[in-house]
Amino acid sequence: MSDDTLQAPGEAELLHDATQRLVRTVDGITSEAWPGPSLLPGWSRAHVVAHLTLNAEGLAGVLGGIVQDQPVPMYASQEQRDADIEKLASAGPSVLRSRFVSATTELTDAMAAMPEDAWDTVVERVPGGRTFPASAVPGMRLGEVEIHHVDLACGPTHADWPPLFGVLVLDAAGGRGVVRQPFRAHATDLDRTWSFGDGGPTVSGTVVDLAWWLTGRGNGEGVTSDDAELPGIEEW
Repeated sequence: MSDDTLQAPGEAELLHDATQRLVRTVDGITSEAWPGPSLLPGWSRAHVVAHLTLNAEGLAGVLGGIVQDQPVPMYASQEQRDADIEKLASAGPSVLRSRFVSATTELTDAMAAMPEDAWDTVVERVPGGRTFPASAVPGMRLGEVEIHHVDLACGPTHADWPPLFGVLVLDAAGGRGVVRQPFRAHATDLDRTWSFGDGGPTVSGTVVDLAWWLTGRGNGEGVTSDDAELPGIEEW
């Protein structure tokens, strides 16, 4: 998954709760389960936790650089990011679990240390690459935590997501470039509709089922289209 943005009020509170749930799940992964497959092709559970760890460290580094007036990118390069994930994934359960917990604490502390007038600072994901405001960090991390928590395939599913997180995913989907053709998404549990382009079919389901489908995962479980065919979605 790429490290992209969700933005809406209440993200910090949602992130706190989501992180607590994720930490409990990671703490419960047995030594035998770490090498097992995640829901992401080619990635073990260790890869997913390694990514989540490095993502937290990268975001904490960005915020720390702002506070110290020494701007740094989130990652040195895309290639280095990928290599670091592979290296950390092979470090062993105890090392990986410890570094994951430290990284989540580091990010929490970095967000708490940010001056209010510094959140509009623009930073880079990689040198010369995509930029984002520091204010996007809580939402970016929230998306990583909630979606990859399910990707771990350790019990929790997207059905455990708070409905508000589903709303954030749908609110953000139009700007993410994941939609291949126009359609409308109708959340049956909220009686709310989102439009992606002009016209097209209406896809219906609960807000979390719609959000899961919009990440490009699963086979459309829980959602239906009024023209019997679901629009194509790019994977998050």
